[in-house]
Amino acid sequence: MDSISVSRRDVLKALTMGVTAGSVLRVIPAQAADMAHRMVQAEKAATPDRAYKPKFFSQHQYKTLEALCEAIIPADGKVGGAIEAGAPEFIDLLTSENADYQLRLGGGMMWLDATCTGRYGNTYLECDVEQKKQILDLIAYRKNGRADPSLNQGIGFFSFLRNLTADGYFTSEIGIKDLGYVGNSYLRDFPGCPPLPQT
Repeated sequence: MDSISVSRRDVLKALTMGVTAGSVLRVIPAQAADMAHRMVQAEKAATPDRAYKPKFFSQHQYKTLEALCEAIIPADGKVGGAIEAGAPEFIDLLTSENADYQLRLGGGMMWLDATCTGRYGNTYLECDVEQKKQILDLIAYRKNGRADPSLNQGIGFFSFLRNLTADGYFTSEIGIKDLGYVGNSYLRDFPGCPPLPQT
């Protein structure tokens, strides 16, 4: 194994180590997330069609992942959403190196498809817009799990996926631009805090 693949694996393991609750960014430095985005971009640039080939998810699961990421952070016409920011690629790359992610995300997608098939007769991707909205509204809120414990696996899955999608988005070039972050820079003068609005 060459040094590039070893360092790539080390970066990916560092990104996914010890994350069981909450956002990846609570555990890893943003520089490591940036490196993962760069890995994906370099891989896409090396293919003739500039397409990303999923490392963990099947084609069906990857299309489901893209649809869910788009639902979580849709494009707004300003800077782009989760798809344009590369969040699905980021999530797949991290999942390929972490058994816990594989269990949580792979299992969650199986749960989602099985639940949609039971309720609507179709997998999530084959559901119509209203059915997709209904199922996401059910698993988007923890309170729904108290009323219907059969939703708890889906709620945990969707919460985890939301965090990863946000991490993939806000560590990307598009997400940083959306935040308006300009980086570390010095000010010649500090004008102080803006005045409080009069009430």
